[in-house]
Amino acid sequence: MSTIKPQPGILDIAPYVGGSSKIEGVSEPLKLSSNENPFGPSQKAVETFRRAGLDLHRYPNTDHGALRAAIAEVHRVDADRIICGVGSDEVITFLCQAYAGPGDEVIHTEHGFSMYKISTLAVGATPVTVAETDRVVDVDAILAGCTDRTRLVFIANPGNPTGTMVPMKKLKRLAAALPAQALLVLDGAYAEFAEGFDGGAALVEARDNVVMTRTFSKLYGLGGLRVGWGYGPADVIDVLNRIRGPFNLSKPQLETAEAALRDTQYVTKCKSENARLRVWLREALLALGLEVDESHANFLLVRFADQAEAVACDTFLKDQGIIVRLVAGYGFPNGLRITVGDEAGCRRVAHTIGLFKGAGE
Repeated sequence: MSTIKPQPGILDIAPYVGGSSKIEGVSEPLKLSSNENPFGPSQKAVETFRRAGLDLHRYPNTDHGALRAAIAEVHRVDADRIICGVGSDEVITFLCQAYAGPGDEVIHTEHGFSMYKISTLAVGATPVTVAETDRVVDVDAILAGCTDRTRLVFIANPGNPTGTMVPMKKLKRLAAALPAQALLVLDGAYAEFAEGFDGGAALVEARDNVVMTRTFSKLYGLGGLRVGWGYGPADVIDVLNRIRGPFNLSKPQLETAEAALRDTQYVTKCKSENARLRVWLREALLALGLEVDESHANFLLVRFADQAEAVACDTFLKDQGIIVRLVAGYGFPNGLRITVGDEAGCRRVAHTIGLFKGAGE
């Protein structure tokens, strides 16, 4: 028998499973399982991507300077404190590689993004799960879970799959009360959908123990390109850049992300439509007797009476060519996470769930 073994923790990882995208026998299903922008990327981004394909033989710039400058301009942050990665997932991985290891603990909340645990186990550190309260991150529970071994605390705000938010006042209290050796990481994958929210950028600038991550996969419709970024203290970003591969992002990724970011008219349209349809869909589902919290993202967490009803509804939707996401793995066996689609998609899913509920009465 071979004695070659992986590092401790790696075999404890349950591989990440993304939202389904296919239904057997259905050529064009309505996919509402991965929180993608139903309108796709902007035409300016698509045109830039096509042009970038003419230079595939050229290496990309290693410092991501143009994209970082664009991010700094649009979000009013310091370009020198930005790091770009293959989705925000890679920035999360960098943070775990740089600041956690065997004997260390990394905190995430019970309904948090599964990559926090995966990245923690991959470096041999110990993931620590703390409870949420009514599907909202509980700052006091996090502080109670901290020890002298805590190195990182991950919070998604807005949360996924809950769509709920932690008020900035509580985040400030958390950052101030964390152990001296711990970093607070604010995952802002859905921050753009929350009205008036900066994702935590101001808190990053006010403190030396907070990092923010963001992505181009959701609002900007570039999930297929995998581009994200992080913003943090200069010394933390310097550390992360030391382990970042020099060519981790390609020229098409960098240039397309910049074009998407600068197409502010399209971005505003997508945000406005999401906000309008999110309210409409929630009210339609509430009228069917379902439990649906107010969401600050581009999806809704819909809760049924029990797991059996949630699974039955998921099956019924698939039979009608609609894909949503079961979220038992995120602690909601009785829940479905439904992406806010375009108007036709929202009306279709509400009508279909209405048929399901009517059939079950």
